Amino acid sequence: MMNSKLKEYIQKLESGFDSIPDARKENLKKLSDYVKAKTENNQVAKLNFICTHNSRRSHLAQIWTAVAAHHFGIENIETYSGGTEATAFNPRAVAAIERAGFKVGNPGGDNPRYRVTFSEDVEPLICFSKKFDDNVNPDTSFAAVMTCSDADENCPFVPGTEFRISVTYRDPKESDGTDKEKETYDERCVQIAAEMFYMMSNA
Repeated sequence: MMNSKLKEYIQKLESGFDSIPDARKENLKKLSDYVKAKTENNQVAKLNFICTHNSRRSHLAQIWTAVAAHHFGIENIETYSGGTEATAFNPRAVAAIERAGFKVGNPGGDNPRYRVTFSEDVEPLICFSKKFDDNVNPDTSFAAVMTCSDADENCPFVPGTEFRISVTYRDPKESDGTDKEKETYDERCVQIAAEMFYMMSNA
C-alpha cells in the first residue's frame, strides 16, 4: 500500500497527461509498444535508463517506471539504470523523490545504496550510481532508454540491447547552488514521473 502523499502525487500526474507535447507522446508510445510486446509474449521487459553519471535523470526514470508498473498492475517489468561513468545518486534528486512521498533509506558512504520504498507490498528499489554495464544490470535482451543527450551521443553502442530509444531530459544540475535548485529538481521529477506514467498507461 502506498502512502497518501505519494498517492496524491500520482493522481496529479494522471490529470496532467494533456500537458505532454504530442511529439514526446509519440516517442513514449514506441517504448510502450516495446513493453507491451514483451509482456504479451510472457517475457520480461527489462528497461535500462542511461545517462552520463547515473546520478539524477536515469534514477528518476527507473524509479517512476517501477512505480507506474505497480500502479497499473503490469507484471514482468524490471527497471534498471546506469551511466557512462559512475558517481553517486545525487542528494538533490534523492530529496526530490522524498518530497514526492517516497521513503528513502541512506546507509551513507561515497556512493550510497539507497533503499527507495514506494509501497509496503513491494521490495525497496536499491538505487546507487553504476555504469550501464554493471553486473547488476541486464547484459542481453533489454531496452536502453537514453535519458540525456550527452550519453546518447557519446555512447552510440550499448552491448546486449534489443531496443534503444532516446527520451532525453534537461539536466537539473544546471540549478545546483542557485535559489531555483529545489524548484528545478521538483519540476524535473514531475516531468519524468508524468511521462513514465503516460508510457506505462499505454503498455
